[in-house]
Amino acid sequence: MRDAPHVEPPHPAADVLEHVGYRLKQAHAALRGAMDTALREHGLTVPQYSCLEVLAARPGLSNSELARATFVTRQSMNVVLRGLQGEGLLTRPDAAATGRSRPTTLTEEGVRRLRAAQADVYAIESRMVAALPPGRLDALLEDFGRITRALQAD
Repeated sequence: MRDAPHVEPPHPAADVLEHVGYRLKQAHAALRGAMDTALREHGLTVPQYSCLEVLAARPGLSNSELARATFVTRQSMNVVLRGLQGEGLLTRPDAAATGRSRPTTLTEEGVRRLRAAQADVYAIESRMVAALPPGRLDALLEDFGRITRALQAD
């Protein structure tokens, strides 16, 4: 096996724990852990909550559209939708009116459960925002957008 040539990191860092990707993953893991804990009290998982949140903003989306909006596969979204439908939190027609798309909407119970969970999730986001220096939120959001576009450019 040949030795790979030494490659310099993209920016000065004492070790891998200071790389941008590592720090981003660390923040994501902290957010996911906080959300898992908060949502457990509402009987929801992060993908279920995300689905309810997106449907509240955009009722009638299909499985594929919901999967893209919540960063899961279509197969995973099918499982999420079946679970939420079984709990009476959303409705979908048994068959598609046209094509294969079955538009999904929240039930009154779905809206109620979402609103209860939102209070806890928004409190987590408030903690994140409060940790930023004053005036940095807009720049951070812009930076996230730049990172996303740079990685999607391929």
